Amino acid sequence: MSYKEALEFIYSFTDYEKLKGYRYSSEEFDLSRMEKLLDLAGNPHTSFLSLHVAGTKGKGSTCAMMESALRAQSYKTGLYTSPHLHTFRERIRIAGEMVSEEDVVYGIEELRPLIENIPGLTTFEIMTALAFLLFAHKGVEVAVVEVGLGGRLDATNVITPLVSVITSLSYDHTQLLGNTLASIAQEKAGIIKKGVPVVSAPQQEEALEVIEATAKLRGSPLVLVGRDWIWEEEGNQILTIRRLNPPDFSLRVRLPLLGIHQPINAAVAVAALDAASERGLKLSVEAMREGLEKVEWPGRLEILQRSPLFIVDGAHNVESARCLAYSIKKLFSWNRLILVFGASSDKDIPGMLKELLPLADEIILTRARNPRAASPEDILGEVQTLGFKGRVVEPAIKAVEEALKEAQEKDLVCVTGSLFLVAEAREAWATLSGKPLPPVDPI
Repeated sequence: MSYKEALEFIYSFTDYEKLKGYRYSSEEFDLSRMEKLLDLAGNPHTSFLSLHVAGTKGKGSTCAMMESALRAQSYKTGLYTSPHLHTFRERIRIAGEMVSEEDVVYGIEELRPLIENIPGLTTFEIMTALAFLLFAHKGVEVAVVEVGLGGRLDATNVITPLVSVITSLSYDHTQLLGNTLASIAQEKAGIIKKGVPVVSAPQQEEALEVIEATAKLRGSPLVLVGRDWIWEEEGNQILTIRRLNPPDFSLRVRLPLLGIHQPINAAVAVAALDAASERGLKLSVEAMREGLEKVEWPGRLEILQRSPLFIVDGAHNVESARCLAYSIKKLFSWNRLILVFGASSDKDIPGMLKELLPLADEIILTRARNPRAASPEDILGEVQTLGFKGRVVEPAIKAVEEALKEAQEKDLVCVTGSLFLVAEAREAWATLSGKPLPPVDPI
């Protein structure tokens, strides 16, 4: 089997990342399939320790911070996240490096005969089993595992972690998870396991009540950032993270990741690592500092060039768009802002546009190649309804090229609305600027 054939096999199953309009229910998302597959594979997920992360915003950044700190402590780490930007292999990282094409082929060849005995498996379930199999095969000691969607019914929810983590909750995937914060929190809180500590970011009261009730029901100690842990920002990306109860922990760190939400993510990551250390994971304050200061997480308020300023950000819901708008105003100055926007059709596009359009002097609508991408003509209609002018440019590489050609030295070009669009913008920028292209997949 070649790497291309392995990917074709993975994507030949139901891929919910590319579908819209499906039902999110226990009938469609049945964890027993995942449990059976892992059982046939020898239960690889029981061979390593883990931390499990759900949430609406900041999951990936928080995961990256925790994995970086664990690696700084010399643990052999695993990191499982989604979606990827350029290559499937980004989703599964071991010791800080994405797995090789040969690793993917090995894992799929091991899993394929087992998969054929279990009807109804999905692409994401197979990806998750592959990650766990490779973690076990490569001797991973601690894995940081990000939930794909929701939590309760997610394929990753077969692990029993050292700590469950819930990052900031807001409205996203409402057609699947419910249109109230309480219903969304109910799904996310589904990762809380009996007796396993849970660390939560600050939450709105409606969401927090659900998390508190679920933690109490399952006998899980709840650590709440903003109550049990605080962070203080000094400016210039420097912050101090402190534990209040007991008040014997303090960490001063300079974060490389930009954005007003990253200090919260850092505090959540540190609180989760501290909770894991209470359960036997050895982790020094110095390793936490080193891990946070060296963390990399591309595609999130990432500066690709300085003149003109070119940033990409995967904001894909209203709250993340609001954070992006605030962060841009706080961190940067510019003469004109050129916004390149495209989003998935199942998102609250008018809500996102309301946050971003007031900043823009020029608005370019485009779309990623993902089948869920909204028509840029439809987005243009929303832009005009909100009283702004824009234009459609396709494909995405042409939209990026036009924006950068128009931009003067002191202008800002911002590409946002979807991680899928950000990935194509990064590839377009590499091509246009003569930089090395990131690894991409053959399909």
